[in-house]
Amino acid sequence: MESPGQKVMLITSCSSGIGLKMAVMLAKDEQKRYHVIVTMRDLKRRDKLVEAAGDAYGKTLSLAVLDVCSDESVKQCINGIIDRRVDVIINNAGIGLVGPVESIPIEQIKKVFESLGGSQDIIVVSSVMGLQRVVFNDVYAASKFAMEGFCESLAVQLLKLSLIEPGPKEYPGADADTVHYFKNVYLPSSLDIFETLGQTPDDICTKKVIEASSPRFRNLTNPLHMPIVALKYANETGGLSVHAFYHMLFNLGTPMHVSMTAMKYLTCECLRYSFTKLRARKQHAFSLNKGHTLTRLCC
Repeated sequence: MESPGQKVMLITSCSSGIGLKMAVMLAKDEQKRYHVIVTMRDLKRRDKLVEAAGDAYGKTLSLAVLDVCSDESVKQCINGIIDRRVDVIINNAGIGLVGPVESIPIEQIKKVFESLGGSQDIIVVSSVMGLQRVVFNDVYAASKFAMEGFCESLAVQLLKLSLIEPGPKEYPGADADTVHYFKNVYLPSSLDIFETLGQTPDDICTKKVIEASSPRFRNLTNPLHMPIVALKYANETGGLSVHAFYHMLFNLGTPMHVSMTAMKYLTCECLRYSFTKLRARKQHAFSLNKGHTLTRLCC
């Protein structure tokens, strides 16, 4: 049960990944500002969440069953919340599907689209693929474009609706057909992109949107995606981004590998730490040599 002054957070799909990390992060808030209601379709999958939550479980974190594809499940979940009060909804439910669109059964395509839930403050975990598609993610990108179009319409009517747009994230639960297409067709052309632009759930989780008094509508979690997304709007025909991605994937293997490797190097934590350390040493040297020639330093 929440304490007076706590915000009640309802997060969908918390058995793993981003939902799990976000729920635990909020539940373990040092100031105990949030009571987190974490939901999942099957409570048998709660073990990983309960372990990660530790002492917060049963105090600032509680569990509820919720299937966003079932109206009855949604009603039961809301009716089970004290006073039916929810301050912030974080819609994290979604399905990933990778592969050439012609190889994907229509029933799987329907599952991806039917997981889109319509969701006080609302935060929707979308994807950068709601802005810029990637080869062999046709169905997934289509579902995210649909979600973002719906959210853009709602944003005109709601004061606080925000999209979180992460990039690629590790997903271990792929079926055999997906593994085949991913390894033999998709991966050879896309490995550099995913190694460079990919993020972990820890990278994606942030309190900034929740704590902001006037949250932004769009929130890209990885700044490296910004120039890629900008290509889409650089000309009115849309051809620039289409041709750029085609050549990156299929005609410019070596240059792309070099540029992606450089991007990885420039954004790695070790290098940022080295620059920070060097800057601190230079500032220290400047204070020691004030009035004299600054001693040249190197790592």
